[in-house]
Amino acid sequence: MIPRLKKIYQEEILPNLIQKLAIKNNMQAPRLEKIVLNMGLGLDASDGKILKSIQTDLGNLTGQLPVVTKSKKAVANFKTRKDIPLGLKVTLRKNNMYYFLDRLINMALPRIKDFRGLNPDSFDQEANYSFGIKEHVIFPEVNFDKIEKMRGLDITVVTSTRDKEASRALLDSFQFPFYKKGSN
Repeated sequence: MIPRLKKIYQEEILPNLIQKLAIKNNMQAPRLEKIVLNMGLGLDASDGKILKSIQTDLGNLTGQLPVVTKSKKAVANFKTRKDIPLGLKVTLRKNNMYYFLDRLINMALPRIKDFRGLNPDSFDQEANYSFGIKEHVIFPEVNFDKIEKMRGLDITVVTSTRDKEASRALLDSFQFPFYKKGSN
């Protein structure tokens, strides 16, 4: 079954973007390539029980098993040794990406307390959009009763274009909740 957002992209968003950005070839139109979720655990990552619990939560909200990120070298100031777990990451592509994006925009972000919108200037040089979430429990898949501690989550939306304006137009067409400048 085709995800709802993917169908909307193909039928409505893509033709509008081609017309709006004056693109001659359909393959030049901006599109989503992947969504990367990253959760740093700090010292809690060394505890196997906590790591497994967070890995289950992140797996539930993304639909795929997260990868444990490990330190590459020892750094005495950070009290880390080589190959100890530091966090978790998940890379979503194709249908999983669209399912997650739909849940993020329509269910999770509106559940944030005092949410006024996402920063429209958080694009990097490659026109990818990154933002952080302070509490991972805003997702309905996470069981609130089994959480020992609130954890933050970094989300990066990677697009096919290198132009920030085209990338912004793409995310606007997906109804990303950007706040308007001067309204805060």
